[in-house]
Amino acid sequence: MNLISIPAFQDNYIWLMDDQNGHCIIVDPGESASVLRALQEKNLTPDAIFLTHHHNDHVGGVGDIVLKYPSIKVYGPQETASKGAKIILKQGDLVECGAQKYQIFHVPGHTKGHIAYYSAPYLFCGDTMFSAGCGRLFEGTPEQMYLSFQQLAALPDETLICAAHEYTLSNLKFARSILPQDSDIETYEQQVTQMRKKGLPTLPSTLKIERKINLFLRCHDIDLQNKLGISTPVNEPSHVFALLRQQKDSF
Repeated sequence: MNLISIPAFQDNYIWLMDDQNGHCIIVDPGESASVLRALQEKNLTPDAIFLTHHHNDHVGGVGDIVLKYPSIKVYGPQETASKGAKIILKQGDLVECGAQKYQIFHVPGHTKGHIAYYSAPYLFCGDTMFSAGCGRLFEGTPEQMYLSFQQLAALPDETLICAAHEYTLSNLKFARSILPQDSDIETYEQQVTQMRKKGLPTLPSTLKIERKINLFLRCHDIDLQNKLGISTPVNEPSHVFALLRQQKDSF
């Protein structure tokens, strides 16, 4: 398999999963022109479109791609039915596409119906988990997003986090504002700064890296809790998650 990232808009990534036999899947095509150009340049035929949620910057290109490839299958959660999804997915479903099998996780938080697609080691998680961060809570609650993160955190260290936005550097700046002495975060911020200066993408990340630098995966961390002004033991880590997200919203 060959993973291809296509930059779109200001900071989106549209993902292509090339099976190296001339076929591929497309993940969250927010627009069509760059996708159709990449398919032509790489001589690829798309078998399927995977949608993670209903926001326009993830579904806007579906119509044009379907016009060009009318036999393509479009998968997504119920909330994307009006955006072109014909095969509706839910928690626990399994999607077979070529030689790959994708496990479906329902990961509400950013939207109520948001899903993620996992076929080891690839995780297409849309706007749920970003490198060093998490998506805004437009429809869901902090408790829902915390539980969504726990689902994804149970995956292996080598899982590739194929998120949909290039937010890594800004997320690391926020993390450093909370934990300025954390050497893992500091070192990774330096690496990412150099990557972005060269115009390189910071995705996919790995879950092993995220466990160290993503504060939203570290809600049990006592040092983090203390930095957030929590002085007594927390019975509900989702409260820590909620406080982090609140501070990130105003950062």
